[in-house]
Amino acid sequence: MYDFNRIKDYVNGVETCSYELFGAHIENDGVMFSVFAPSAANVCLCGDFNGWDEIHMDRDFFGVWTVFIEGVGEGALYKYKIYSPDGSAVDKTDPYGFYCEVRPNTASIVYDIENYRWRDEEWMSQRDKNYNKPLNIYEVHIGTWKVKLDKEGDEAVYGYEELKRELVPYVKDMGYTHIEFMPLCEYPFDGSWGYQATGYFAPTSRYGEPRYLMDLIDTCHLNGIGAILDFVPVHFANDDNGLYRFDGSHLYESDIPQVRESPWGSCRFDYSHPHVHSFVRSSVNFWINKYHFDGIRFDAVSYLIYPNGAGGEPEYDCGVWFLRNSLFTLNAYHPDVMFIAEDAICRVKDTAPVIFGGMGFDYMWNFGWSNDTQHYISSPYELRAQNHELMTYPMFYFNQDLYMLALSHDDVSNNKGTIMSKIYGNTQEEKFADLRTYYTFQMTHPGKKMTFMGNELAEYMEWNNEQPLGWNLLTYPNHDSFHEYMKTLNHLYLSEPALYLQDYNVQSFSWIDVQNAQNNIISYRREDFESAPVFVVLNFSPNEQDYWLAVGFDSPFRELLNSDRDIYGGSNKRNYELHSKEGYLQLKLAPLSAIILKPCSEEEVDHVPDKTGGNDLQNMSEKKE
Repeated sequence: MYDFNRIKDYVNGVETCSYELFGAHIENDGVMFSVFAPSAANVCLCGDFNGWDEIHMDRDFFGVWTVFIEGVGEGALYKYKIYSPDGSAVDKTDPYGFYCEVRPNTASIVYDIENYRWRDEEWMSQRDKNYNKPLNIYEVHIGTWKVKLDKEGDEAVYGYEELKRELVPYVKDMGYTHIEFMPLCEYPFDGSWGYQATGYFAPTSRYGEPRYLMDLIDTCHLNGIGAILDFVPVHFANDDNGLYRFDGSHLYESDIPQVRESPWGSCRFDYSHPHVHSFVRSSVNFWINKYHFDGIRFDAVSYLIYPNGAGGEPEYDCGVWFLRNSLFTLNAYHPDVMFIAEDAICRVKDTAPVIFGGMGFDYMWNFGWSNDTQHYISSPYELRAQNHELMTYPMFYFNQDLYMLALSHDDVSNNKGTIMSKIYGNTQEEKFADLRTYYTFQMTHPGKKMTFMGNELAEYMEWNNEQPLGWNLLTYPNHDSFHEYMKTLNHLYLSEPALYLQDYNVQSFSWIDVQNAQNNIISYRREDFESAPVFVVLNFSPNEQDYWLAVGFDSPFRELLNSDRDIYGGSNKRNYELHSKEGYLQLKLAPLSAIILKPCSEEEVDHVPDKTGGNDLQNMSEKKE
C-alpha cells in the first residue's frame, strides 16, 4: 500500500523497513509493483505473465513508479525496463525483489516471504548478545562445504534443504554454537564469494528458494545453533542488471569515478545520498526480521570509516554517520541480535555504545591477534624466543574493545596458505602437535571465537570457491585425530564457564608466566568468580620440559585436557596424582603441547593407570568395539 509519509522518510534516509514499500507485494488477486527511480524518464514492467511486453508504470512526486497487475501470483518472473533521459533503456532486476532466477538469468521472481510458519519461539525468546555465554562460530561457504553427485554423476552443491540434514547435526556434534554464512544476498559471479551483490533482499537462488533458507535457520534454532549473516554494506556488483546506474543516474553510487570504484572492482555505496542509508539499513533489518538471523557481521567496516580504508586520513563522515545511526536504531529494535565488525584498522571504540562516542558494534574481529599469532607459529623454533611477545602482546590492548578471535576465510585464501600449512615443523607429528597447541590457545584466550570450515580438518589446501573441503582427510589418522581433538576442545569450552562467562572482565584473566621466552612457554589463569579457576599451560617448544606452575594455593588437580594424549595423535605423556604444594604444581610438558587443568576433590584426581590397562588409544578402541 502506498504511504506518502514513509516514502518521504525513505528519501530522507530514516526508513528502516523500506522492503514494505517497494518490490513486488501480493495483494488480494494480484501484485503491486513499486520501484524507486527518480531520474528515469520512464519505467515499464515486463514479465512472463504478458509475454515480456512493456507495461507503463505511474510516477509519484518522489520518483516512485508503481503499477498493480491483476491475476499475477507467486512464481511470476519480472524485470523493470528503465528509460534514461537520453532515451537509452536497460532491463533491471528489482532492487527489492525477494527471489531471483538462478544465475546467469537475472529476472526477479514474485515471492510470498510471509508464507512460512516458524517453530523457533523458544529460541527467539531466550537469545541475546552472548556476552556471558559461550560463542564459538563456524564460518561456512555453502557452495564448498560439501558436494554431492547429481543424477548425471557430476558434482553439485548442497542446497538449503540438504544443509539442515547435514550441516546442522555436524555443527552441533562438533560443539560449535553458531554458523556464520558467508554472504547470501543474491550475486552473479561465483568467484566473488557473495561479496558483490545484486539483490540485497533476495537470498541467492543457487541453493534453493527463500523458504528453504528459512527452514534451515529454523532447524538451527531448534537444535540450539545460532545463525549469523555476513553482510556487505560497502560495495555492490557493477553488473548492468543491478544497482549500478539504476535509473540512468548514479542513484546508489557516487558520480565521481575515483570515489565510486572499490578495491574489489565493484561500486561503492555513496552514503552522501540519504536514501542509500534507508536502503542498506532496511536490508539489515530485513534479514533479521524475515529470516531470524541472530547476528550480522559487517564486512570491510574500515572502508565506511575512512575513504581508502586506512587510518591516518580524515574520516568518511557519511559512512560514520550511517554506522552510528543505523546501529543505534537496529540495537534499539533488536537488543538480542549481535552486530559484529570486520575492521582491519582495529579502531578503538568500535564496540562502545553510540551514546558514548562509539560505533555501536557488539564485537570486533581482532586482526592483531590472528596476524601476530600466525606469525609466531610459522617461526622456526630457534626464533620463537625473539617473537615471544607476538603471543602475549594482544592481551595488553584486549580490554579496549570487545574483541573476537577469528580465524576466518581471509586467513586461508588469496595465497595466504592454510593454518596448517603455516605451522613450522620438522615432521608431520610436530606440525600437528603445534596445531593442537595453537587452537588450545585460541579457545582458552579471552574473547569469543570463530573458525573457518576446514580448519577443524587441518586442511593443507588453500580454500577457493572452485572445490569442496577435503573430507577425505579424515581417512588419515593424523587428520582424524586432530578432528577429534577439535571436537573435544570445543565441548570443553562449552562446559567450563571460566572460559567464557567473564570474557570481557579484566579480572577474569591473569598471566602466570608471560615472559618465559627462552623456553617458549606461556601460562595463565581464567576465572568466572563462581566456580574453580582454570589453568592453561602451553609449550611451544619442541622439547619436553619439567615445569612448576604457580597456582597460588595447595589442592589436588586434574587435567581437563592434554593435547599429547595418543587419541589426539600425541605420545601420551600425561600428568597423574597432581597435588600443588606451597602454591606450585609440578608438571611434565610434552613437546609442543597444551594442558588445561582445574583444582578438584581427592576423588577426582587422575591416578596412575595400571600397567596392564593399555594406552588411551587402545582403551578407546576397546570401548568402540
